[in-house]
Amino acid sequence: MTGSSSYARVNLARTEASLQKVAVYCCVNLTATMAEILPLDYFPRPRDKQPMPAWMADLGGDGYGLPDWSYQYVYSGMLRGNVYGITAKPDRLRGTPTQIQLQHPDLVWPSLGEDGRPVWRVNGEVVPSDDFWHRRVHPATGRLLGLSPIALHALTIGTGISAMQFGAQWFQDGGHPSAILSSDQNLNAGQAATAKERFMAALFGRREPVVLGNGWKYQQVQINPNESQFLETNNYTAAECCRIFGPGYAEIFGYETGGSLTYSNIEQRSLDLLTYAVDPWLVRLERSLSSLLPPGERVKFNRNALVRTDLLTRFKAHAIALRNQFKVIDEVRDLEDLGPVPWGATPSTDAPANHDPTGGQS
Repeated sequence: MTGSSSYARVNLARTEASLQKVAVYCCVNLTATMAEILPLDYFPRPRDKQPMPAWMADLGGDGYGLPDWSYQYVYSGMLRGNVYGITAKPDRLRGTPTQIQLQHPDLVWPSLGEDGRPVWRVNGEVVPSDDFWHRRVHPATGRLLGLSPIALHALTIGTGISAMQFGAQWFQDGGHPSAILSSDQNLNAGQAATAKERFMAALFGRREPVVLGNGWKYQQVQINPNESQFLETNNYTAAECCRIFGPGYAEIFGYETGGSLTYSNIEQRSLDLLTYAVDPWLVRLERSLSSLLPPGERVKFNRNALVRTDLLTRFKAHAIALRNQFKVIDEVRDLEDLGPVPWGATPSTDAPANHDPTGGQS
C-alpha cells in the first residue's frame, strides 16, 4: 500500500495549496471574476455618472487596470482575510493615495512597535506606516489582522484534498493488485515466483489467450469507483468548502446540500449569487475604492449586468420603471446598449406621443 505520509497529511501553510480543492478555487475565482468584469460606475455627485478618474482606472500603476487590481483584492481577502498594499502618489489636497501596489500576503510580516502601532515589513524590509495600506475581512476583537477562512477550516479543506490525493495514488502507485493468480496446490516461494514470471511472460506483448493448467485460477480485482476515489467524501467536503465562503455557493455550483432544485429556484440562481455570495465582496470593494475619493464621491458596481433575465421580462421591467418614473428613457436605452435620444432625459409621461421607449417610430 502507498505510505500514508504521502496523502494523509496536507500542508496548508502556504494558503494557495487550498486551491487544489476545486470547490475552494471555484468560490474564490467566481467572486474575484465578478469583481473584475462587472461595470464599475463613478459618481462625483449623486445620480451624476461620469468617466472613471484616470488614476483610479489604473490604481495599481502597473498598466493592467482596475479590473485586474479588483481581482487581486478579492483573491487576497477571500483566502487570507487581509489585503495589503504599498501606496504612492498621494493627492495633495485629500492626502489619500492615487496608486496602491497590492502585495502578496505571504511577503508581509506585521508586528507591533514599542508605541503599540503596527510595523509593516514587506520582504523583510520595513515600510513606513504612512506608505502602507491594509484592509481586513473577518476582524476579531484585539487582533490587528483579519481571520483567514483557510486557516480556520484547514481540517475540512485538508480532508477533501487528502481524499482526492488518495484516489489518484490508488491508481498511479498501484496501491492494490490488479488481479490474483491462485492455485489449489501448496506452492513454496520459488514455485510461486516461477509461476508468476511465466504467466506474465505469456500475458504481455502478445494478443493470444493464456491457457491455465489444472488447479489454476485467474481473478481480476474490481474496485468500486466510490471506494477507490472517496467520491462521497469528496462531494461532502466540496459542499462544506463552499459553505466556508458563505451561503449560496454550494447551490450555485450544484453540490449536494440536502435540498432539491426546482425550476423556480434555478431561475433565481443569478439573484442568489449576487445577494448571498458575491455582493458582500462588491460592497467591501466599493467602500475601499470610495474611501480614496473626496467626500461625497463614490463608485458603485452596476449589479444589473449580473442579473440577466429573458427579453420579455426585461422589457416589462423597463416599462414599469418608465411608467412610474423610476428611470428615464436614456437610462433604459443605456442598459440595452442603445444610444441616447433627444427626449431621453424627459420622464416617459412627457415623451412625444409618436415615439416608443426604445426610440423607434410608432
